[in-house]
Amino acid sequence: MTSPADVPHLTPNQINALVVLMVEARRLTNVELRELAGFTLTGKDNTKLVDLGLVDTDRTHRPFAHELTDEGWRVARQLHTSPPPKQGGSTTRSLFVVLSNLHRSLDRLRVSHGDFFKQTGATAPAAGESRHEAPAPSAPAPAAAAPVSAAEVEALVRSAYRDLATAPGAWVGLADVRDRLADTDRAALDAALRAMVGREDVRIIPVANTKSLTARDRAAAVRIGNEDNHALAIGPA
Repeated sequence: MTSPADVPHLTPNQINALVVLMVEARRLTNVELRELAGFTLTGKDNTKLVDLGLVDTDRTHRPFAHELTDEGWRVARQLHTSPPPKQGGSTTRSLFVVLSNLHRSLDRLRVSHGDFFKQTGATAPAAGESRHEAPAPSAPAPAAAAPVSAAEVEALVRSAYRDLATAPGAWVGLADVRDRLADTDRAALDAALRAMVGREDVRIIPVANTKSLTARDRAAAVRIGNEDNHALAIGPA
């Protein structure tokens, strides 16, 4: 597993790729990377990020397309906790300052990076489509999807828990649950978690040792009563 301590061993181009893929929160082709940020992800830079498990690259057609893996998201969120690479110069150092302030603001707002950067259909062009091209004629937009019911959100939470827990009743961080459900509306997810507290098989608790909490843990907390809660356990009723 890659850690923020590995960041000094990444090149500025590799770091830039992680950041752009994070803030765009979607798969990007090399054409789009060049248009957005002035570089492409190829050669040794691409190979290293793929080998580290940080980026998934689709090489089945050209231009190649890249997307952050779950591990890539984790490392990208924590980039600012490591010193920038020395060869990066002032531009890379400035980027780390921005990331640090962004992280602090999201922590204060209790918004995850995934929720903050999540694309909508109106803002994300299709893979390979230039942002500068006139949009092609399209069919009328479909009717808005029906809101997801509370029962459906609870089912998503239970499914995410089963994927994450080492055993029934084991504690799982809400930060990990939120990452699994990044496409779920935060308000709906919070409401489902609050409702689930009343279930006999569900426990949601704060972490007693608050010094052990990361900014990610704090941002993912759900407010129940007058305290923030950070961990979920679902076991036999």
